[in-house]
Amino acid sequence: MDTDTTNLFRRRDTFFGICEAVGQDFGFNPLWLRLAIVAPLFFFPVQTFIGYFALGAVVLASRLIFPAKSNAVAPALTVATDSAPREEKAEEFALAA
Repeated sequence: MDTDTTNLFRRRDTFFGICEAVGQDFGFNPLWLRLAIVAPLFFFPVQTFIGYFALGAVVLASRLIFPAKSNAVAPALTVATDSAPREEKAEEFALAA
């Protein structure tokens, strides 16, 4: 799954990015949710739009209450500890060849 962190409201290929946000939060492909929303759209359009925007309100509230953790600290830690394991792996690969 793509872990792009661009603003979902500014992207041109989504309609507020609600399905994609739910897919990211729960770890599934948002295509399945999009298909599940399109099916009732033909029979119950008003209720489907109400449900879609209610789901959007839930996503917005969850993103405001529980913001994503910043990865600013993680790269600094991995750079400092990465040099020794790389040397060991390179040595193991040389022995394996």
